[in-house]
Amino acid sequence: MNVQSDVAKMQRYTMELREQFKQNGYAIARGLFSPAEAAFHREHFMQLRQADHYASDLVNQWDDGEQDPLKQYPRMFNMHHWDDVSRRWLLDARIRHCMVAMLDREPYAIQTMLYFKPPGARGQALHQDQYYLRARPGTSIAAWMALDPTDEANGCLQIVPQTQDLPLICPEPADESESFTTIAVPLPPGMQPIPMRLEAGDVLFFNGQIIHGSFPNTTTDRFRRSLVGHYIEGHARQVAVFDLPVLRMDGTVVEEMGASPDGGECGIWIDKDGRHLVDVNQLYEAAGLLETSVLNRGER
Repeated sequence: MNVQSDVAKMQRYTMELREQFKQNGYAIARGLFSPAEAAFHREHFMQLRQADHYASDLVNQWDDGEQDPLKQYPRMFNMHHWDDVSRRWLLDARIRHCMVAMLDREPYAIQTMLYFKPPGARGQALHQDQYYLRARPGTSIAAWMALDPTDEANGCLQIVPQTQDLPLICPEPADESESFTTIAVPLPPGMQPIPMRLEAGDVLFFNGQIIHGSFPNTTTDRFRRSLVGHYIEGHARQVAVFDLPVLRMDGTVVEEMGASPDGGECGIWIDKDGRHLVDVNQLYEAAGLLETSVLNRGER
């Protein structure tokens, strides 16, 4: 093995990721994990799923009866709190290396999720991760690893280009026949999501402002399993309370991290002089309801 050649290749690889991420708010690290590693994780989580249900499973209350595929394969959440395989993946040196190159600083690790998305399952309406994760200052970052080949047929992730610098957009009700979540980020005319076609072992990185989601899995025989890690920038001092404790990439706990308050600024799309801008409002969360009132007006 030529060590110098391997180092040079890794440097080029991470520089390309850095440029993609800086320009677009997302980047695909193709082949970051091998097909064999993807298969190992796929089988590991299928065994966990089939063996038991866990207290942190995300079983949506609006799932449509016992025949709903998502009721049979609910999402797993924060497995790294009790599963060593999940914890090792979340803190993997390759993910850290890519994120340091993209962010110019160390990230903090906050969350793991496993989406099974079996045949016939609904997708997830367009959303922004930062709406839930509330990293302050800065934003959140996702590392989304495909455990199966993903395309439009089995409901690959879709990203809306040029949304990486937007503020949070106030959500509206989602189409629950298409989405297992009940809220969606609206898009103005001309903005459309584009599919992220990935092979098993590819990792898609994207920041928390990026509008993204997925359509239903329309296949009859293909899962779309994905292992997701969520991170925040290393200068953050607050995050949503359910993401505590926060970890450094060496596994130690960040003791000085505080909990973000609920709510915050969000915006709605307006048409001004033929341009689509964001009118910034104030978001309130009370008794499960979302209400907005005009706070100020800003142009992005």
